[in-house]
Amino acid sequence: MSQVARFESMVMPHLDAAYNLARWLTRNDHDAEDVVQEAFMRALRYFDAMKGSEARPWLLRIVRNTCFTWLEKNRPADVVPLDDSEEGSAQMAAAADYDTPEVILLQSANRKLVNQALEELPVGFREVLVMRELEDLSYKEIAHIAGVPIGTVMSRLARGREMLRKLVERRMRKAS
Repeated sequence: MSQVARFESMVMPHLDAAYNLARWLTRNDHDAEDVVQEAFMRALRYFDAMKGSEARPWLLRIVRNTCFTWLEKNRPADVVPLDDSEEGSAQMAAAADYDTPEVILLQSANRKLVNQALEELPVGFREVLVMRELEDLSYKEIAHIAGVPIGTVMSRLARGREMLRKLVERRMRKAS
């Protein structure tokens, strides 16, 4: 099987996941298409360097890196450094157990409201939420893709969920 055929069979099935991640990180359909195109060109170029047979996390890491490179060049204000201290994340995780974004989504039955709130999150929190909640990646896969420890992924998820919950609540109050 040729390299291109292997690439098509292993990587192309993950095009939707790649676009989904790029769309949420860039917050724009056209920009996401450009980023995914660039990411796939990079992926094809470095396909022989892929270790193992897990193409999805490998590809999403390339998409993530391509997105951040694009954001730094085109929208540097969107790339805000995150304070990944563990302080308070346990409390936020405990508080979020009952008021998770999923519960809020089911209670409000308003996907658009949650999507708008998700777009308001800083990109670092948005990326882990999208990878976990929409792409159903494991903490280990997210840690590998984002290049951070699993504890940081867990902290960002807890903090991101709490921020998302507050944004959704604020939007719901405004709508009432």
